[in-house]
Amino acid sequence: MKKMLFIMNPFAGQRKANRCLAEIITVFNRADYEVIIHMTAGSGDATRIAREKAAEVDVIVCCGGDGTFNETVSGILASGVDVPVGYIPAGTTNDFASSLKLPTNPLAAAQHIAEGEPVAYDIGSFGGRYFTYVASFGAFTKSSYATPQSVKNALGHTAYVLSGISELTQIRKEHVRLEMADRVVEDDFIFGAICNSTSVGGILTLDPKVVDMSDGKFEVMMVRAPKSLAEITECIQALQSQKYNCNMITFCSTDKITIISDPKMSWTLDGEHEPGHEEVVVENKHLAIRLMRKVTPNA
Repeated sequence: MKKMLFIMNPFAGQRKANRCLAEIITVFNRADYEVIIHMTAGSGDATRIAREKAAEVDVIVCCGGDGTFNETVSGILASGVDVPVGYIPAGTTNDFASSLKLPTNPLAAAQHIAEGEPVAYDIGSFGGRYFTYVASFGAFTKSSYATPQSVKNALGHTAYVLSGISELTQIRKEHVRLEMADRVVEDDFIFGAICNSTSVGGILTLDPKVVDMSDGKFEVMMVRAPKSLAEITECIQALQSQKYNCNMITFCSTDKITIISDPKMSWTLDGEHEPGHEEVVVENKHLAIRLMRKVTPNA
């Protein structure tokens, strides 16, 4: 019999996964897994238990939101053990799962894992701290970690961005320099994201045709600080049409980037707070994790 470590955040989202925990475990038992259940007790707990138990199990499954998944993956990578991970998305936004079109129903997600196979994907390293899908700063990003769950539910909708148009000129601009192998970009920006997903921090949506989560590269989006109503309009039109290469937006791909900015400028990594850095190196860790999933021709 195979062994599984099942890490669950019992407070994730609306706790819908809690109501069918017995059924979820039954799915894995029927797939010949002996399941060790661990309920997280606070920040960092998922990382600790994943790191400690990685060598003792055949697979680690995370049931929670993007933050819990981030912690679980971080623990696996810190362990140095190449153990696959499964994800039952139970948070409010679930950007990573949305990008891969993973099932949002807990039982369907469990079955997806039980019948799946490990598929390798890239992970980001932000000054040594891992992120699974996005590192971002600026407009709206603080909302992902500093607001109540009810507000987080709204972050995934374009309407949330559009409703703040009138406030764009009041948003603090940040002077940032980005050094990449083929270019250097330096300007005042109100938003920036280094991502490996079609959903950027639950705020914006990237065209799936330009995002490959296993190509060894990030997508970089930087939105310049608008100085007029015309520039605000240009920003909104570009974001709505997903035509990002315009005067107000820099959009490119890279595997490594050095970022120089105000050390007081905060970041979010997968929706969780990250303190500012005067200089930080962000690197793509190519095919660093193996995710259990049921692959279909359209996946």
